[in-house]
Amino acid sequence: MTLRVLVVGCGNMGRSHARAYQTLDGFELAGLVSRGDSREELSQELGGVQTFGDWKQALAEARPEVVSINTYPGTHAEIARASLEAGCHLFVEKPLAETVAQAQSIVDLAVEKQRKVVVGYILRVHPAWQKFIEVAQTLGKPLVMRMNLNQQSRGPEWKTHKNLMDSMSPIVDCGVHYVDVMCQMTRATPVRVSAIGARLTEELQPGMYNYGQLQVSFDDGSVGWYEAGWGPMMSEVAYFVKDVVGPMGCASIVEKGAGSSSDVGSHTQTSTLRVHSSERDADGEFVEPDQDLDTTDEPDHGELCKREQEVLLRAIRDDLDLSDHLADAVNSLRIVLAADQAFREGRTVDL
Repeated sequence: MTLRVLVVGCGNMGRSHARAYQTLDGFELAGLVSRGDSREELSQELGGVQTFGDWKQALAEARPEVVSINTYPGTHAEIARASLEAGCHLFVEKPLAETVAQAQSIVDLAVEKQRKVVVGYILRVHPAWQKFIEVAQTLGKPLVMRMNLNQQSRGPEWKTHKNLMDSMSPIVDCGVHYVDVMCQMTRATPVRVSAIGARLTEELQPGMYNYGQLQVSFDDGSVGWYEAGWGPMMSEVAYFVKDVVGPMGCASIVEKGAGSSSDVGSHTQTSTLRVHSSERDADGEFVEPDQDLDTTDEPDHGELCKREQEVLLRAIRDDLDLSDHLADAVNSLRIVLAADQAFREGRTVDL
């Protein structure tokens, strides 16, 4: 069975996923949708795929079995619901929607229509990040999780970030990835969240901020923070921190030879996973040296996108149960939106 896929949004992620569909047996590109010239450029690269300027027209005329949603978050819910109503399976880039209610309505509709929905949590298909989570679960409880991804954006990158901030802040848009990782590491229930933030430019719409840090506490005593800032003013120093500490030691992603913070490919790279044990001898000296796990053979960004689509293909063909995946997607969105609320209201939010 070959599934016809309509790719909506031909920016960075849409291009990567379209290339993945083109190379995977089991998918066939039915159309490319974007409002600008990106769809024509991508169509030429992929051999003349049909293009559309309007997703509603494309959904009606291309008649796909799968819709891949790679647009700005503010459009996700409308496109997802229309696609499910048309009987399509979905791939949706994170976050699933702008609100928890919207996200849950998509999940409920997918169940009703018996359609599969995969959300673009790219770190879930990354072997080094899977290992990072696995090691974190051996460090005891509670865990202290420290993560950030700041981006010094310029030119078209800054334009993209400003467009994203028309609907949500960096700690919401990127935070869902890393809060999801924290939830996998702890396997505990988040109980409260707080946040700080700052508006570092007047180029944004009123009320939006381009720097933030959230802090989340779990019912097992674990705590975590995530920091994200976008813009030409952001520092290239310490922009990539991925670190987890427990009673038994710690694990850290060490990105050797990192490129610029705006390089999308570098956002998933690990290079080395350093593991430290806190075990000591009678003199208080560490029993064993730190261990560096080499991850330089990790998949690149394009390969990770391909793996995400392989998950979708297996889910459709084998009728896999995605209820846990979707519950996690809604839960991580709930946490980062609560963090946004905490910053705006200047208080800790109980979950």
